[in-house]
Amino acid sequence: MAEAKQTDLSQLSDTEINEKISDTRRELFDLRFQRATRQLTETHRFKKARVQLAQLLTIQSERSRSNSST
Repeated sequence: MAEAKQTDLSQLSDTEINEKISDTRRELFDLRFQRATRQLTETHRFKKARVQLAQLLTIQSERSRSNSST
């Protein structure tokens, strides 16, 4: 997973952000499953995925707040 900057993520459309959110959540699910079955070797991917999910959700909530206030 390439590390995306906050400015790069804010350039995405709403549908692309929703798509990335679902992909990141799926990745976190897969990582938890791999950890439970002791197949996970790259534990640092948890942090990167959680950070990216938080950034995407922040952008999504900012956009929804700005759309509802206008």
